[in-house]
Amino acid sequence: MQTKHPLQALLEPVITGLGYEVVRILTIGQKNPTLQIMIDRLDGKDITVEDCATVSRAVSTVLDEKDPIKDQYSLEVSSPGLDRPLTKIEHFKRFSGYEVRIETAVEVEKRKRFKGVLGNVDEQNRVHIDVDGTDYTIAFDDISKAKLILTDELLQAAAEAQAVEL
Repeated sequence: MQTKHPLQALLEPVITGLGYEVVRILTIGQKNPTLQIMIDRLDGKDITVEDCATVSRAVSTVLDEKDPIKDQYSLEVSSPGLDRPLTKIEHFKRFSGYEVRIETAVEVEKRKRFKGVLGNVDEQNRVHIDVDGTDYTIAFDDISKAKLILTDELLQAAAEAQAVEL
C-alpha cells in the first residue's frame, strides 16, 4: 500500500494515544501547504468536531515543539467521511461487500484501475475485487490508492449504524 507520510511516525503515536486511528496523513499543495490528517475513533463511533479539535490541539503542540515543517502551513484534521480512503488491510476487511475504486502501482492483468465490489482479503493479504463479474486479486502492497464509492448501500449501512448508536 501507499508509502507512509514522513510525519506519520511522529504523529501517529500521539493520535493513537488519544483514542483515534490515523486513516491518512497527506500534504496538499506546494506554497502554503495543508497538512491533512484523517482520523477515525478507535471505539467505532462517529467523529465529532470536538474530536477533530482535540487531535488538532495535540498535533499542533507536537509540531510546534519539533518544528518538522519549516515553512508556513495549514493543519486540517477531519473525519474520513463515508467515501473514505482505504489505507490499511483492516479497512479492506471491514468494508468487504461495498463498492470501491482501486488504483495499483503495477499492472494487474494488464490494468491499473479497478472499480467494483470489494471481496475478501486472503491469508497472503491479497485483496479480491469483483469488476463486472470478473474476480481480480491484487496484492495489498501493490495498491497505491483505494477508496469507498458512495452508494445507496453504504448510506444505508451508515444510517443503520447511527441508529444503533442512538
